Parts: sequence; structure tokens; C-alpha cells
Amino acid sequence: MSEPLADVRLRDFAPVSMMTAQTTHVTEPAAPIVDVHNHLGRRLTGVWRAPDPDALIAMMDAAGVATIVNLDGEWTDELEANLERYDRKYPGRFVTFARVDWNDTSTPGWGDRMAASLADSVRRGAAGLKLWKDIGLRVRDERDELIFLDDERLEPLWDALAETGVPALIHTADPAAFFQPLDANNERLEELLRHPDWHFYGPEFPPLQRLLDAFEAVVAAHPRVRFIGAHVGCLAENLDWVEQMLDRYPNYRVDIAARLAELGRQPRRTRALIEHHPDRVLLGTDCAPPEAADYQLYLRFLASCDEAFAYSTEQPPPTGRWTISGLGLPDDLAARVEGDNARAFIPSLAVRTNDG
Repeated sequence: MSEPLADVRLRDFAPVSMMTAQTTHVTEPAAPIVDVHNHLGRRLTGVWRAPDPDALIAMMDAAGVATIVNLDGEWTDELEANLERYDRKYPGRFVTFARVDWNDTSTPGWGDRMAASLADSVRRGAAGLKLWKDIGLRVRDERDELIFLDDERLEPLWDALAETGVPALIHTADPAAFFQPLDANNERLEELLRHPDWHFYGPEFPPLQRLLDAFEAVVAAHPRVRFIGAHVGCLAENLDWVEQMLDRYPNYRVDIAARLAELGRQPRRTRALIEHHPDRVLLGTDCAPPEAADYQLYLRFLASCDEAFAYSTEQPPPTGRWTISGLGLPDDLAARVEGDNARAFIPSLAVRTNDG
């Protein structure tokens, strides 16, 4: 042995479980899947995340995926490119959400310009709006001050969402550990060492609670707007807070994208949340581009009673060194999460369902 076991580094520790556990292969969804959280465009990369749309459609057919929501629509010419590549070429299989230009906040009137941009995007065919975590963390106004979701200058944008009726899918903040000191007690230490730009602790960043308060204030103040809280409302570590939001605001939904690691280590609490709000939780994956195995993992998590299985094939697991357990949802609840809730909440999906 090249080194004493006492000196083995954590990064080299890869234990193999000796537990005999059930493995359920769930390949058929309880309802045609709607993936409400995915990225198929060229945002940040300059290349299409799904290089072969025909192959993507074939995978969707095999995996039981009816529709994918593409959150990379951007605006004007880039929105048109996404709509042509996906929505118009494959009617009913994709809906694209627009974004607004957050680089355009250095001169007054940016809220009005964003509202006009959204209205234009919806006229072109956008099915919703995606807002990202840079709001509150990095985007600054003409006074070089951070802009938060509850900034009154965003009122025109919320008014435009209410008028058009399209939903806003909002990713604010990030996992709670990303806002904690980076030390031996941080459960996401390995992940943050790999991605130091995801660490938001320090005087240059607002506390997590400020971001969550701004988010809740917007949802509360705009009951005519349809809101989707990305990543289990951006606080999968505290499902009591998530449930309070769902209790208070009927215009609010959450997706489960990229949070199996968090939900699967509290399966009883997660199932209770879904049972209490059966029409409010939506399936999303944030796996870009998605593969059939990604959807099978989500189906296994939702439908099986399997225990202590891996949420990722990566080593070490990207979020943390733990396993997850399934929720064992009955078919009626699984069907709602897998697709029916999204079809009831996103107007373009309901229209296309009725037409088809």
C-alpha cells in the first residue's frame, strides 16, 4: 500500500455500499412528461445545447417526454432562432421562454424597456419569461447599486406579465450552503472548491434571506402573475418555507429541477409537500441536453420506493456524498408532477393540448 490508510485524502475516498437494496427500473411515466426547466439554446456558450433536434425528438419519444420548456429564448433575433429551431419546427414538443436584457440597466427607464421587450417576445411566440439568479447578486443599476426582484422599477415588467398571461420562471439565490462560510462545516465544500464562482458569502453579496424576501414580496404583490419558483422555490433545504409559499400564494408553483439530491434525502417530507399541494409541483430536470437516463432517474425518484440509490453517476457526486430514496407516489400524484400540473399552469401547453 503506497500510503497509510489514515492519510487517504477525502477526494480519493470512494466507498462501495455493501447494502442490498431494491432497484426499480421505471421507464414509463404516469403521464406524458413536461420538462419545465431545460436549456436548449446558445446562451453563454455560443453553440446549441442540443446539436441534433431530430435526435432529441427521438429520445423524447422513447422516454415518454411530450414537451420540453426551453429557457434560453433570449429576445428578438435570438428568440426567433430558438422558435424556428424548436417550437415552429416541432409544434407542441417545445415551448420557449424569453429573457430580458439585464445589460441594459445603466440608464434610467430599463424597467419600461424590459416590459416592452417581454411584450414583443410574447407576440413573436414566447411562452414565458425566465429570470436568473444574477438579479440580486450581480446586476447593478445606473447608480451601481444591486437590483433586487422587489425593485419598484420592475413594476412595468410584472404588469406586462399579468397582461400577457405568460408565467415567469424565477431562479433566485442558490443552495443555502453557497451563502455560508467556505470551511470544513460546509456540506457543499467539494462542489464549491470546483466552482468558486458559486460561493456568495461575504460583504459584496446580500444574505440569502434578502433574496428570498424580495422573491416572496414580488409573488405576494402580483397575484395576477403566474410564478414558478425554480429548483423547489430556490430553497429545497427548507420545505417548510416552500410549503408556506404554496399555502399563501395560489399563483405560485415550484419545479424540482436539479434538486433530487436535496429532496431525496428527505423523502417523507417531500412526499408530504406533494400530497398537500398535488397541483403545485412541476417536473423539471435542468439536464442540458437531456438524455433518457435523466428522465428515468426522475421517474424512479417520484414513483419507486427504492432506498439509498445514487442521484448521479459522477464521482464524487456533484452536490454531496449522500444517496437518495424514492417517494413512492401513487400514479395519480406522479402523473400530476410529471406533466399534468404543467399543462394546467402554462397557457401555451393547455392551448396545444386542447388543439391536439
